[in-house]
Amino acid sequence: MPSLIQIKIKRRPEVLSRLGIKNTCLHDRIKAGLLPPPIALGGRAVGWLEHELDQVLTFMAAGKAEADIRLLIERLIDQRTQLAA
Repeated sequence: MPSLIQIKIKRRPEVLSRLGIKNTCLHDRIKAGLLPPPIALGGRAVGWLEHELDQVLTFMAAGKAEADIRLLIERLIDQRTQLAA
């Protein structure tokens, strides 16, 4: 049985603060596949899934290579479709 994930959304200011980066760096990392893309919240609002950010930060703290982080991001994006199942 898959574990249940409590979904928490983090908005841009909190994500930037948590990562210690600026907006341009955030977008560069998303384009490079080193951070998951945000999800649409309606209108022009977007947010990031906290559990995805936690996993990426864990990989970064462990010194994982960028290739490993990109694979993690791909897996996290694939898992998004399974959240509602």
